[in-house]
Amino acid sequence: MSFRLGVDVGGTFTDLLLVNEQSGEMHTAKVPSTPEDSSVGVSNGIDRVCGDAGVDPGDITHVMHGTTVATNTILTGTGAKVGLVATKGYRQVLQIARSFVPGGLGGWVIYNKSLPLAPLALTIEADERTAADGSEVRELNVAALEAELGKLAGRGVEALTVSLINSFANPAHEQQVREVAERVLPGVPVSLSSEVVPEMQEYERTITTVANSYVRPKVATYVRNLEKQLNDTMSGVQLHVLRSDGGLASADAAEAYPVNLLMSGPAGGVSGAIWIASQAEHNNLLTFDMGGTSTDVALVQDGQAQLRRETTVGDVTVRASSVDVRTVGAGGGSIAHVPELTGALRVGPQSAGADPGPAAYGKGGEEPTVTDANVVLGYLPAEVRLGGDMKMDRAAAEAAVRKIADALGLSLMEAASGIVSLVNENMYGALRLVSVEQGHDPREFALIAFGGAGPLHANALGKLMSSWPVIIPPGPGVLCAYGDATTRVRNEASRTFIKRFGRTRADEAAGIFTDLAGQASQALDQEGISRSDQTLSYQADIRYHGQGLLLTVDFELDDLKKQGLDAIGGKFDRMHEQLFTFALPEDKELVNLRAVAEGKPTVVRALRVEEGDASPAAAEMLSHEIYVDGGMQKAMLYDRSKLKAGNVIAGPAIVLEMDSTTLILPDHEGAVDEYGNILITPSNS
Repeated sequence: MSFRLGVDVGGTFTDLLLVNEQSGEMHTAKVPSTPEDSSVGVSNGIDRVCGDAGVDPGDITHVMHGTTVATNTILTGTGAKVGLVATKGYRQVLQIARSFVPGGLGGWVIYNKSLPLAPLALTIEADERTAADGSEVRELNVAALEAELGKLAGRGVEALTVSLINSFANPAHEQQVREVAERVLPGVPVSLSSEVVPEMQEYERTITTVANSYVRPKVATYVRNLEKQLNDTMSGVQLHVLRSDGGLASADAAEAYPVNLLMSGPAGGVSGAIWIASQAEHNNLLTFDMGGTSTDVALVQDGQAQLRRETTVGDVTVRASSVDVRTVGAGGGSIAHVPELTGALRVGPQSAGADPGPAAYGKGGEEPTVTDANVVLGYLPAEVRLGGDMKMDRAAAEAAVRKIADALGLSLMEAASGIVSLVNENMYGALRLVSVEQGHDPREFALIAFGGAGPLHANALGKLMSSWPVIIPPGPGVLCAYGDATTRVRNEASRTFIKRFGRTRADEAAGIFTDLAGQASQALDQEGISRSDQTLSYQADIRYHGQGLLLTVDFELDDLKKQGLDAIGGKFDRMHEQLFTFALPEDKELVNLRAVAEGKPTVVRALRVEEGDASPAAAEMLSHEIYVDGGMQKAMLYDRSKLKAGNVIAGPAIVLEMDSTTLILPDHEGAVDEYGNILITPSNS
């Protein structure tokens, strides 16, 4: 037998999903993350899941891994010392940047602009010039370049970026610079903007490629170490890393283009949610992933996650496709505090993390967190064992939350309820960003909750959003690992092509898309994926002529060939109207063309649960008191492993399982479907 392993490394826990490739049978595990060296947590998890399943690690043929290494490298400012080669006269491209300050109208007062990832002192100029049409205006002065690169060699540069003007139209000069750099700076990885993001706009192209260089050495080291570690126990195993857009990249591609991994972790959860919900025929979703440190939300329409062409980490925005995930600093470990200046309760974004973690973990934490508030309210009973073996310390949780109660002059229960209500409002705001503010009615979407803390708060978020049903999948704490294990190898190729619709022939555009499809497929060919197992999709970045804003439109190539440019122009008008309430009669303009190649998905069998009747009595554990709606109420505890299809759980109730805990509120009920999902709806619906 052979197995595939999905691994998701989070800030607090590392989740694993082991899939039998023949039968589709699955085994899960959750172990504490090891932030100082993530590979240690991965190794511990492999030992756990293989031990529990009775599987020899040598039988694992593929490992699909979601990682936050690239993200954390940027957030913590621990990347490489990056040198930058720019065209003569454009040395300050990163300093000039774009005139944008985050925050409100007065944001500039408190905004502290971070330093560029490639400092001006390590930026040199190449004496060359290429025209916008790709023709050579001035050839590269190789002798002068060698002298400038020699200066960088003496300053300890660890990675080099080459981003020359108009290189998207003709990469020849960038390729020449790389040849020279490999002689002058041997062993230093070189990233070319014409390979990382061959599209117009020099600042976006430069910052994206610099970010690639910044995280490249650390990601390469991590991937190589993980490959070695895996091969020590799984000879010949194939490692893939989850990309920001929800596809998989080979280990080599992850090393060469790590800028595509910046949203790797959150993308896994969205992919897993799509797979789980599709089994139950729910294709319009709001995904709600609440972990220990943060909460990630996204919108899925017709079974497809919404993508965006920009990825933002901290205050660094790069041009790389990613699932449109919005993140807020609200998780189970988010710390509650009352600033002396305002005297108002605040929750997050500071987090207790995995070490020491919330006070309830009994590992030395003393600050009040969302998890502690849930313990105090009774939502996380003493019967809970996080990851299967971590017991909740109620006395420590009460001591921590009492700090908030004393500061606000409230009772212990009122303070804990306030913490939970406030963190729910924070997450509600994030859900509105991906739904209401994008022109979508949340009442037309189901809410699927996962992550270790998601099911505890999902019912409350469903009430705020009016999104029903609220779906609690089996194993919600390890759903990100489902995404890692069930997604597909993906690659894309793009090209800038600025031309008005009125001056463009459909067959001309179709020919370019066909060429791009061939380029995108080459990476999958190298992975041994036959062309018959590959699927192709197409995108165009479009704007009204004279407009700066771009919208990305997905379409079928056959539609373009049959209907002409109207096939994508009509979609653009409808998208523009949805987002901004109007469309214009102006001529449209193509800007960037893109082809995406994907391999076939992993075959994973959705497990069905045993049929039962409406009564969940067989899964009852004991009666328990919780604080809800301003008072104490009796709530039944249920063992999720004993629930059957057809069971209906009346709230208030708490459903316990190895990796998460689900809260069903009063006047709501949770129906168990054939796949073991709990579908929560108002009782009178």
